[in-house]
Amino acid sequence: MGKKNIVVNVVAPGFIETEMTDHIPKEQVLPLVPLNRLGTTEDVASVVDFLCSEENMYIHGQVIGIDGGLAIT
Repeated sequence: MGKKNIVVNVVAPGFIETEMTDHIPKEQVLPLVPLNRLGTTEDVASVVDFLCSEENMYIHGQVIGIDGGLAIT
């Protein structure tokens, strides 16, 4: 898609504090997350905003995890 000037990236959120995660027992999840907190919708939105800015259009074909380090534990 890059040759057609279409930039493609993926935002992969982990445990984000929303209605969808309200039922998840935090005391079981938090020990797995190195930053020791659930993410916020603002955490996700800031990455999306970063990727959508004109000055960051050279980022292409990436999967960006927003998981507080969960993927590296």
